[in-house]
Amino acid sequence: MKIAAIDIGSNAARLLINEVKINNRQPEFIKLNLLRIPLRLGMDVFTMGEIGEEREKMVIDSMKIFSDLMKIYKVEHYRACATSAMRDAANGKSIIDQVKETSGIDIEIISGDEEASLVFENHIAEGLDKEFAYLYIDVGGGSTEITFYENGKMIYEKSFNIGTIRLLNNLVTPDNWTEMKEEIRKNINSKKPIVAIGSGGNINKVFSMSKTKDGKPMSITHLKKVYKEFDDMTVEERMTKYNMREDRADVLVHALKVFNNVMTWSEIKQIFVPKISVADGLVHNIYSKLQNKK
Repeated sequence: MKIAAIDIGSNAARLLINEVKINNRQPEFIKLNLLRIPLRLGMDVFTMGEIGEEREKMVIDSMKIFSDLMKIYKVEHYRACATSAMRDAANGKSIIDQVKETSGIDIEIISGDEEASLVFENHIAEGLDKEFAYLYIDVGGGSTEITFYENGKMIYEKSFNIGTIRLLNNLVTPDNWTEMKEEIRKNINSKKPIVAIGSGGNINKVFSMSKTKDGKPMSITHLKKVYKEFDDMTVEERMTKYNMREDRADVLVHALKVFNNVMTWSEIKQIFVPKISVADGLVHNIYSKLQNKK
């Protein structure tokens, strides 16, 4: 079975195509293709309230490419979701209608809470030590989603309008940070030690740069050290020294600020980075719903 997920975020749009095979009665998700297009919708929406003509055309053209790729791979099931930027865009519905007309793709605008749930759909914590509690942290361009997991259950989830594109454009207020801090201190508590599970392109980049072995956690001490180093550099210096694209180099420092704050306020000292995303969660969600229909 071939399943595709389209995640249209505030920073980039992603198409993930997976083949699901049954191995020892358990589904195995094999990645066939992952295409990322840096649409940066949040650059328009968070400053102007709508998606401008140039980026509107980019969305429509990108969805045509995604549609063609799904046909080439003979994808049987897909789900396309748009998050923070499209939620806030005054012309979001109009663009979704144009995408449907030109490429046949149905785009759903999902809430921040559902976005948090989709990251949780990866069920990474279920394979980890039950002696710990886990906090999923997904930092996107427009919002940050956190999901608290303890004793095999999801205890708390929340979406905050704090994201890398909003931070890049100085659109996050002290009140936004205060709300996040108070929510975390009130709700993220456990008698067990808590560790973080990070997702999003930025934390994956930091993890790969750290040379940490897969399956091993990074420390908050390391994240703070990297944040300080990056904060002292220009975007061009980050691009040159670390061979980064500009659309990663300009937001990475903002993502690190969010991870550091969330982990500090919840008194977490370590973070696992298992290379999960909203798109991965969408694939798992589609597969689960198909199995439940049987």
